[in-house]
Amino acid sequence: MYILQESLFSFEELQKLESKEKLPIFFSSLDLRPYAKQLRSSSPRGADGHSREGILRALIAAPLEGIDTFTALHHRLDKDLRFRYQCGLSIDRPAPSISTLSRVFAALTKKKLAEKIFLDLVQLAQEEGIIDGSHQAIDSAAIDAYEKKQPKKRSEQTGNANWGAKFDSFGNKITWFGYKMHLSVDTKSELPMAIEVTPAHINDGDVAPQLIKQVKSCTNSKIDFLIMDGGYDQLKNYESTKNIGAQAIIPLNLRNEKEPPEGIASNGTPRCSMGYEMTYWGANKDQLKFRCPHATGKVDCPLGMAACSSSNYGMVVKINVNKDLRRYSNPHRDSKRWKELYNERTSVERCNSRMKSYLTANSLHVWGIDKVKTHIYLNAIVLLVSALAMAKESKKQQTA
Repeated sequence: MYILQESLFSFEELQKLESKEKLPIFFSSLDLRPYAKQLRSSSPRGADGHSREGILRALIAAPLEGIDTFTALHHRLDKDLRFRYQCGLSIDRPAPSISTLSRVFAALTKKKLAEKIFLDLVQLAQEEGIIDGSHQAIDSAAIDAYEKKQPKKRSEQTGNANWGAKFDSFGNKITWFGYKMHLSVDTKSELPMAIEVTPAHINDGDVAPQLIKQVKSCTNSKIDFLIMDGGYDQLKNYESTKNIGAQAIIPLNLRNEKEPPEGIASNGTPRCSMGYEMTYWGANKDQLKFRCPHATGKVDCPLGMAACSSSNYGMVVKINVNKDLRRYSNPHRDSKRWKELYNERTSVERCNSRMKSYLTANSLHVWGIDKVKTHIYLNAIVLLVSALAMAKESKKQQTA
């Protein structure tokens, strides 16, 4: 499949534009009429007379403009007539009130329309060649809650915000009260394809199987690799990945590592009779091939090849990855290709950073996990629409 871009430069380019230029381009790829119909009351334009499509536009534009509260959004719509007009709201009457914005957001949550818009945009981005989906990276990010802090046991009863803890890249323990945003991101475009939101105490590895099912249902092409960090090193995640016909690229978590099978290094490399690690020599489907390290020039064995094989090619060992999905990988663990694939995991970190630093994913002013999910989906929608809009703009300039 032809991919229009290899990284999400479109979002950064859109951010550089002034609001008066940015929003028309942004909205040019967003048809919200089918979703707005589901938000209308029995009255054609709603009891308060405001266009539901216009309010929906405003709610989606809010993260793009760095607006994180209904109060701030009302103020912007009230004072900035250009913004109100670009959202499709009438400028000859007062802006929607704070309570109206809140009610529409609640209806959006109740009907799960933000999730529906997100999934439809993921499909559209694949059809337009912006998202590939064959390589995806999975990770989570901490989201601070707007809710009042409370003991962990009480939080577990509500299913909403809870206390979470993790170690940063320097080994420092970080704790927070809130949620986790779990993403599966296309590594080429750095765009989100699947989302889960959980209380902060939920283990990443426990969420992955559910996220992998989402990934499978929303990806049009074959998924080859799912890339995750060592926190996902659990057998069920390898099995879930295998069940959708893909290969998990996950480093082994050696803190919980048991002794490997006799004659096998911890990374799955077989050892020869002299105890040397054999040389990985490629794979054929599910079969990994390893050769005598002396024959490949990796070691200078005092016995040469004669002790292990009468062939000039040296001893060969083949291992089927299905023998142990966790320990064996195709490509082989620690091989050059495996490392190249694992390096693609940074795509999900950059996506998390955009949603938390450039948008408003970590600026919650709603409480309860359902509304938090809507908030996260609206932020993800901004990334997808930005990519679609800038691709459309690029095509327009090329044909001009």
